[in-house]
Amino acid sequence: MVMETMSHSSTFLLPTIPPSLDPRPPLSYALIVLNQRLPKFAPLLWEHAKLRLCADGGANRLYDDFPLFFPHQCPSEVRNRYKPDVIKGDMDSVRGDVLDFYKNMGTKILNKSEDQDTTDLHKCVTYIKDSALGQEKSNLCILVAGALGGRFDHEMGNINVLYRFSTIRIVLLSDDCLIHLLPRTHQHEIHIQSSVEGPHCGLIPIGMPSGMTTTSGLEWDLNDTEMRFGGLVSTSNLVKQDKITVQSDSDLLWTISLKKK
Repeated sequence: MVMETMSHSSTFLLPTIPPSLDPRPPLSYALIVLNQRLPKFAPLLWEHAKLRLCADGGANRLYDDFPLFFPHQCPSEVRNRYKPDVIKGDMDSVRGDVLDFYKNMGTKILNKSEDQDTTDLHKCVTYIKDSALGQEKSNLCILVAGALGGRFDHEMGNINVLYRFSTIRIVLLSDDCLIHLLPRTHQHEIHIQSSVEGPHCGLIPIGMPSGMTTTSGLEWDLNDTEMRFGGLVSTSNLVKQDKITVQSDSDLLWTISLKKK
């Protein structure tokens, strides 16, 4: 059976997203800000996004940290310029003064403290999925700033969200790397933006072993290779070509290093 090809590119890390040769409609971006140190390119992600959410204490990060990206500008002017559309979560982390500030600016506040079975990221993804932007899921890409670093259980919770919403493109981002899911339902082409990412990369089977994975474009390509925890896992690999191809019988995480500017 010939699988449909899913194309991936980190053009959202570029100041201007170049026009795609793909005949399908361009991706529409949404941004979720989490309560972790934000990457230096967070303002760029903000500009690319059509819908911007803070997950609970992510609003503190937006309020406190975004002015630091613009040291020569008045902090209050920066805060007024970067207003989230929605703050959603169980509200156990966001400060009262921050919540009041954005509420007075017209931000929608959604308190979901009654739901303790899902993470704040999960709650925000659900909001985007159900929004007008999420109606065409094949063209939606959710960027998550502050998704990596800090507590390991939080990181694993964020990775679990990739699997819970495997039909939606979700990219977890930190200053050091990005992670997204390669669903086994497709073969994948990853177009490397060498000015901002690479060369270190990895393909990681989480949730179940991979019986057969085949790649091209890597320093150490896989050829119907089995991967599992306790055995071979393709970490510390290197991109060698501008296009990486991946096909596997299980879902894989793709991760690639981001370059320091």
